[in-house]
Amino acid sequence: IVTVNCARLLKADHHATNGVVHVIDKVIATTTNTIQHIIETEDSLETLRAAVAASDLNSLLESEGQYTLLAPTNEAFEKIPRETLNRILGDPEALRDLLNHHILKSAMCAEAIIAGLTMETLEGTTLDVGCSGEELTLNGKPIIANKDVLATNGVVHFVNELLIPDSAKTLFELAQESEVSKSTDFFRQAGLTSHLT
Repeated sequence: IVTVNCARLLKADHHATNGVVHVIDKVIATTTNTIQHIIETEDSLETLRAAVAASDLNSLLESEGQYTLLAPTNEAFEKIPRETLNRILGDPEALRDLLNHHILKSAMCAEAIIAGLTMETLEGTTLDVGCSGEELTLNGKPIIANKDVLATNGVVHFVNELLIPDSAKTLFELAQESEVSKSTDFFRQAGLTSHLT
């Protein structure tokens, strides 16, 4: 699937006497803002704006290149426990891993994303892309709230859930999500939860 500024190419290579015509499915608007500028001006990305500033990723997101930012909205940050959010925001390394887990190494318009695709993030982790009906899914969840916001250095898709990589989780959080969740109950009963958190 070929896209031009996220417009889908419908018919290619119509040759004319003075050139060639490609038919696309929407009007291409002028794009003048970087990904960083979109973050700075969008009200629903206020928490992300503060997180990007704290992790010093501003320069990357306004630099030349082609990235895809899966931008967590304020709603996405509000869904996770306040204690977990404060821990990540207070840990520069975990915060950087969290944000890099939301940035893909290439510009991917929604039209060009094929179900079953595995995409690599800047953190070096992967995200599984699929579909549920006509909705795109990430790691099995239909969490993309707004897609294909174009920037001069890539594209932004707004997501309404936070994608937390393992490197930004505590031992306790990892254990709760895995096959050793019963063991965490024993740690809790023994009063040793603090060692895992």
